[in-house]
Amino acid sequence: MLNFIIVFAVAASVTAVATPFAGRFAFRVGAVAVPTARKVHDRPTPQLGGVAMLAGYIAALGVAFLIPDFRELFSRSSELMGLTIGVFVIVLIGFVDDTRGLPPTVKLAGQIVAALGPLLFGIQIVYAWVPGLDVIVLAPDLGFPLTIIAIVAMVNAVNLIDGLDGLAAGIVGIAALAFFTFTFTAGDRGLSEALPSGAPLIAATLAGMCAGFLLHNFHPASIFMGDTGSMMLGLLLASAGVSYVGRTTAPSYADFAGSIPLVIPALILAVPFMDTLFAVARRIARGQSVSEADKGHLHHLLIAFGYSHRRAVLTLYYWSALLGFAAIGLAVLPANVALGILGGAVVVGAGITAQGVRAGRQARRVGVPAEDELARRRSG
Repeated sequence: MLNFIIVFAVAASVTAVATPFAGRFAFRVGAVAVPTARKVHDRPTPQLGGVAMLAGYIAALGVAFLIPDFRELFSRSSELMGLTIGVFVIVLIGFVDDTRGLPPTVKLAGQIVAALGPLLFGIQIVYAWVPGLDVIVLAPDLGFPLTIIAIVAMVNAVNLIDGLDGLAAGIVGIAALAFFTFTFTAGDRGLSEALPSGAPLIAATLAGMCAGFLLHNFHPASIFMGDTGSMMLGLLLASAGVSYVGRTTAPSYADFAGSIPLVIPALILAVPFMDTLFAVARRIARGQSVSEADKGHLHHLLIAFGYSHRRAVLTLYYWSALLGFAAIGLAVLPANVALGILGGAVVVGAGITAQGVRAGRQARRVGVPAEDELARRRSG
């Protein structure tokens, strides 16, 4: 565990230190988010935070390479090499999009090319554990496109939730910690090959990158991650999931939890995935392009209900953490204990969410400025 804490700390520290430099660089190259009717920020903000997170990723892997316990990951497996290639490709695509803008079709093509990096170097869905059907072995002509779809879907899900200060980094960080917890406790049980999985190392690195970036990105944010960062986070999270799930031929735990390796990635990110599906359906129903931005995302709706910026983000953190516990708790705790805790947490979460709506409505009714407006006035 100490080795993973070291990697986490390095990723967090380097990202935190590099972020202000990335902000200055963003102003130089014109990667600045200007306030518009669809944006919720009120001043020009640099949006190349992903460059700082890339520095954190490189530093963390460099330190991991020097740690004897991780050396086998680099010498016996090419997963991390392929993932790093994909990371550089996705960062390049994001950088061009943040500075010059790219058509949606070109950006999608770039995401597919980036997904080929981890795919061609061993991160691929080969096995699927389906309750009642046991292990399903996927032929390459099926596993190949499914891996591409899984990675690209995650990339775009994270990209779409990057609409409020700290939202994407926080939710991805929670997901990474939850997935790390599962892979660390499960170890190599059920993996089809003797080769070690890079999933725990990727998840620890990803969690550190998010933690370091949140020091500058939590409301009021001094920098945004941009597509450079959001697409990279999606690629890393998806690759960690595929690296572990794709080689799992048997359940790590008994009974219901036997399907957990298959369910974890989708369950932890249920919030952004559902938001993505609703966004696509909403735009199709309105006759809009699927890639056309709007203010109908879940985080925008919470703001519309009267939530303050921070309260909306923290509420979504809570529900994401709850879903993460649902995935992990059912695998590592007795079912009655896990379901009892989960039921109580759902009741608490429902109360927190409803109270936020009531507080927002009351503030608007009596004319009290929202938390965000009060903070802005104090700082001004």
